[in-house]
Amino acid sequence: MSAAARILVVDDEPDMVESCVFFLERAGYQTRSASSGAAALQLLEQERFALVISDVRMPRMSGLQLLGEIKTRDPDIEVLLITGYPEIEAAVAAIKQGAFDYLTKPYVEKELMERVEKALRHRAMKEQNAGFKERLRSGIAGRQLIYRSRAFGAVVSMLERAARSDAPVLILGESGTGKELLAHHLHDRSTRAGRPFVPVDCATVPAELFESELFGHRKGAFTGAAQNRVGLFQVADGGTLFFDELGELPLPFQPKLLRALQEKSIRPVGSTEQVAVSVRIVAATNRDLQQEVDDGRFRQELFYRLDVVRIVVPPLRERLEDVDGLAQHFLSRLGAGAGIDTLSAEAAAALQSFHWPGNVRQLRNVIERACALGHGPELRLEDLPEEVRSGLASTPDAGDGAAGSFQAMKTRKIAALENAYLQGLLKKHNGNVTHCAEEAGMTRSALQKLMQKHGIKSGDFRE
Repeated sequence: MSAAARILVVDDEPDMVESCVFFLERAGYQTRSASSGAAALQLLEQERFALVISDVRMPRMSGLQLLGEIKTRDPDIEVLLITGYPEIEAAVAAIKQGAFDYLTKPYVEKELMERVEKALRHRAMKEQNAGFKERLRSGIAGRQLIYRSRAFGAVVSMLERAARSDAPVLILGESGTGKELLAHHLHDRSTRAGRPFVPVDCATVPAELFESELFGHRKGAFTGAAQNRVGLFQVADGGTLFFDELGELPLPFQPKLLRALQEKSIRPVGSTEQVAVSVRIVAATNRDLQQEVDDGRFRQELFYRLDVVRIVVPPLRERLEDVDGLAQHFLSRLGAGAGIDTLSAEAAAALQSFHWPGNVRQLRNVIERACALGHGPELRLEDLPEEVRSGLASTPDAGDGAAGSFQAMKTRKIAALENAYLQGLLKKHNGNVTHCAEEAGMTRSALQKLMQKHGIKSGDFRE
């Protein structure tokens, strides 16, 4: 992105603008300049910029006021503030308001370019990952966790307690249980919430590129290193670095990562200088890391370093009471285009009785498929895939395979069906128990008894 990046320089001192523009254009960036905040806003209306570099102290509209206007118009534009030492406290406060970083006067070319590269790297990551960009725009509200189960509630409670410190967190759970969403929730509740959350998918980074990807490299460090590159550690500086699929981390790189965590600094490939970084480490895996250590595929020291706060996410089959809420959430997001906004009682019952080997991710895919093929306004049983309708994938867990466990399995399945049926009825009749009892062919008292058995309250379904 760097060669094509457009940068706007804003300062009321012509000499400062000229020197900054000279450094940037020598590095290959496209630049425009403005002598005031008002002039900068006019240019921002006419052209697109990836980064704005602005002095803090300017007449009429300060750099902080300009920052506020920029973030209101386009939250994705990165802003780098230039400040004198007396205004450092204000610059730090501005970072909390959305500025990416600040640079103090007088600065040298190297300092400027390091911060510019870091800001543009962060911007490029957002553009390459549309989902990440959407989450940044929606903020904390866009990442609300949806659950009713005590099991998942305990996970969230532990996560929010862990957010009060900077201790490393290791999130364990099957694929599709929402480990990255939980890592984001931890970041949002921490003191680092205003800084970057940077995910690293350890399963997709080639083993030989891990060091360059995480620590960065200097121009000419190896064949193909045509320019300096800022690593993800520096991109995440001040924020959270999330290692997804940690079990895929290459064994030869693990000692280097351990040293970086211990020393809180990294050395870019091809450089002799250490760069200090402050990141909160959160990692996730669906593997048994202790077994990986025992088998010699994961370094014990790194495991202990990351396994400070351990959070185990239960699979969806162990918290079936969350299925309905999640399904309704996905339906509200995915069904609008197809005119589908409700679940039939039969469809809800089928979703509740399914085993969900693919967990929440599979549930979302099922709802998306049903919305694409359904006719609306109600998502019906026949809109669901055959395996969900028939329960073919509702494979009993290990405990159900034991002798004498058939009755336990049967009881659980019936309970799930009853729960889904009751919730579907109550939603349909807006919590009116009398109307629900009439449709169910039951007496009002019998229906209320069944609701008490499942802990369902009619008031929760009244509009």
